[in-house]
Formats: sequence, structure tokens, C-alpha cells
Amino acid sequence: MSITEKIKKLIFNRELISYIIVGVLTTLVNLVVFALVNEKLKDVGFGVGFSSKTAYVLAFIASVVFAYWTNKLFVFRNYTMKPSYLLKEFAGFMSARIISGVITFFLMALCVDIIRMNEYLAWLLTSAFNLVFNYVASKFYIFKKNV
Repeated sequence: MSITEKIKKLIFNRELISYIIVGVLTTLVNLVVFALVNEKLKDVGFGVGFSSKTAYVLAFIASVVFAYWTNKLFVFRNYTMKPSYLLKEFAGFMSARIISGVITFFLMALCVDIIRMNEYLAWLLTSAFNLVFNYVASKFYIFKKNV
């Protein structure tokens, strides 16, 4: 198989395409929750530093729950529902998401509070980092195929 064929096979596969679609949907869940909470908190008088960080945490929780189930069922086609398996799998998924969430939380704070970047641009940049980090964790550690 040539290098070009290998690249095509890597890029044009169902798993990667469905991961991107689910990632976009997860990002939309994150954005909607982030925007609703951020704007509501600003409307009631909180500053952008507090509102953006609080909104980020709540959006993170909503998007992680959405991402777990959509990745499990649609991307990696893992239909094992045994409670002990789900617990172990979800714990791994949450661990990876918490690691990426902590990193992106501090990146968000850095961008908004120190660099004074617009909170939506900061959200976009941290979400892009999250997408890549979480794919690698999901593919190679959480939903990996048993050999």
C-alpha cells in the first residue's frame, strides 16, 4: 500500500468522520450551554472573568456526558452495557476529559484574564485543543479495540 493510499485510508474512514461529526455536535452543545450561562451571568451583573469560567465548567459537564454516549455508541460502536464495564469505561473517559478540561480551563483563564482575548475566541481555541486531545485519548486508551 502506497503512502497516499495509507493517508486516504486514515482520513476517509467511518470512525474518524463520525468522530468529527460527533465532535462538532459536542462542540455545539458546549457552545450553547457556554453562551446561555455566560450571557445570563453577565446579565445579572457578574463580570466576564467569573461568568466565562463558570459557564465553561457547566458547558464542560454537559458536553462530556453527551460526548461519552455518542462516542461510545456511534463513533466507536461499543455496545457493551455491562454495569462494571460501563463504570470502568466511563471512569477512563471522565479521567481523560477532566485532564483536558483542567488544561483548557486554565488556557481559557489565561486567554481571557491575562491576554484579554475575547471569551468566544478563547472558547474556540480551547475547544480545538480539546477535540484533538480527546480523540487521541478515546481512540487509543478508552474505546480501543481489544486485541
